[in-house]
Amino acid sequence: MRSKLFVPASRPELFAKAFASAADALSFDLEDSVAAERKQQARDALCELLRSNEIAGHTKVLIVRVNALDTPHFAADIDAVVQQGLEYINLPKPETVDDVRAAASAIERAERANTISRPIKLLLNIESPKAFRHAAELASAHPRVAGLQLGLGDLFEPLGVGRGDVAAVQQAMFGLRIAAGEAGVFAYDSAFANIKDEAGFRAEAQLARSMGFLGKSCIHPRQIALANEVFRPSDEDIAHAVRVVEAARDADAKGIAAYVVDGRMIDPPFIERARALIAQAQRLGLLTGEQRLALASAHAEICDAQAR
Repeated sequence: MRSKLFVPASRPELFAKAFASAADALSFDLEDSVAAERKQQARDALCELLRSNEIAGHTKVLIVRVNALDTPHFAADIDAVVQQGLEYINLPKPETVDDVRAAASAIERAERANTISRPIKLLLNIESPKAFRHAAELASAHPRVAGLQLGLGDLFEPLGVGRGDVAAVQQAMFGLRIAAGEAGVFAYDSAFANIKDEAGFRAEAQLARSMGFLGKSCIHPRQIALANEVFRPSDEDIAHAVRVVEAARDADAKGIAAYVVDGRMIDPPFIERARALIAQAQRLGLLTGEQRLALASAHAEICDAQAR
């Protein structure tokens, strides 16, 4: 999920264009981009889309950002959009463990009512000082929570923190990433409002990637290619990861816990990261035939060793 494109649910004329885009995920928005008087119209349009044949066979991750739990729109949003094929509910402005659990319970009730077989996960927006301070607790509040998403606009603007202050952005990213790591969920980057500033978008995305974020939110189609490029593992990184996994096979056979690959010391945390990068490369179809064969051979040898 390198790129996630926001799509206002009140603009159904954009739905087909969004599906035709290169975004890995689509986040249909019922919250900030939809005026109060159009909430029901947007909800109906989105419900119709999720129930239609238009999404059959698609490969994109589908997300819906609902209205906050304390609004009069939340319950109706959940009842309408909890449909087969939806991957995540993006919950804005949760501040307590009880908020997260209440949202999870509402999703569970809607799943039963709509006969949804696969549980829908929660992506929590961290966009207030209180939520930021308790981010790890929020992420650990319920098994449905799969990720934390940084909302820098909502977090910074009321405090007078400059959105362009790189040091502040870096600290917020690092804090969220550590909280996500503590809870064992992914971290996802914020939107970048200046659509024309491609260099700024790229720099912020590169910072997020360097901290282990999964991808970046896009508010305009022109940002998709930038996010996909930044969060694409490089050919060099993929080749190194394959060599790490191959070396891990040999080291396991010899009972060695730490060793060197490409001049770098390798131990279990680096192996775990290499395997995660390879999994991403597989999803994106980036592995060469030779690499796939090498990995298959390494996997077979490990299985044989474990069987013995």
